[in-house]
Amino acid sequence: MNQRTSVMTHVAWVPPEWVEAAERTLDGMEESHPSRTIVLVPLPEEESAIDVTLDVRSFAAGDRAIASEVIWLRLGGERAAAPASLVLPLALSDLPVFLRWRGEPPFGAAHWDQLVGLADRLVVDSSEWNSLRYPELAGVFERIAVSDIEWARTYQWRVKLAETWPGIREQEIRIRGPRAEATLLRGWLASRLRRPIRPIEPAGELGVRLGGEDLRPPAEQPRSPSELLSAELDRFARDRIYEEAVLAAV
Repeated sequence: MNQRTSVMTHVAWVPPEWVEAAERTLDGMEESHPSRTIVLVPLPEEESAIDVTLDVRSFAAGDRAIASEVIWLRLGGERAAAPASLVLPLALSDLPVFLRWRGEPPFGAAHWDQLVGLADRLVVDSSEWNSLRYPELAGVFERIAVSDIEWARTYQWRVKLAETWPGIREQEIRIRGPRAEATLLRGWLASRLRRPIRPIEPAGELGVRLGGEDLRPPAEQPRSPSELLSAELDRFARDRIYEEAVLAAV
C-alpha cells in the first residue's frame, strides 16, 4: 500500500542546463523530505506554452511505501515570466514553501520577485554563480529566510576556527579556496572578529593560514548535493550569523 504524504511544497527554478543536476539531487532526498515538488524549467526562447509532467515517486518507510509528487512545468515563451500564478494553485495549503534557485538569480527580474514573494525560505548555492552578487542577495534578507549551500560547506571550518578563540583575535589570517566558499568564510571571520581580513587567495580546496601556520583541515565526510539541500530544508528561521557574514563579505 502506498501512502501519499508531504511535509512541504518544494519549488525549484531549474534552467535547462541545471536539469540533470536537479534530477540527481531529487533522487537522493525523497525519503528524508517527502514533499510536493514543483520543478519550473524556463524556456523563454520557445513558443509560449506549458508542458506538464507528473511523476509520483515511492520509497520504503517501515512496512509501507510513501509516495511523493514531482510536478515538472516546462514554461515556454512568456509563460516563463509569470511562474507564481502557476505555483500558487499547486502549493499545499498550510505547509511551508521552500524555493531552490539553481544557477545565478536574476535579481530584480519579475519572475524572481514573484517566487521570492510566495516562498518561506530561499535556498541558493553561490558556487553556481558567475559573479558573487552578495549585495543583491542581501537585499532580500528582510523578505525571506535565505540559505546558501556554500555556507553549509564551511561549517566544519567555522567550528575549527572557533576553537582558536581568543588567540585568533590578534593573529594574521589568510584564507584560500574556492571563490564563494572562501569569501563566505572570510565574511564570517570579519563579522565575528569585527576587523578586516585580507582578500582570499584562489585554491581548489578551502584552507586557512593562522599566525603564519597552515591549519590542518577538519576531518569531515563529504556530503552529497542531496544531503546538503536536505539539511537546508530542515531550517525555518533566519540565519542571522549567515546574514552578517554575507554583509561583511560585501
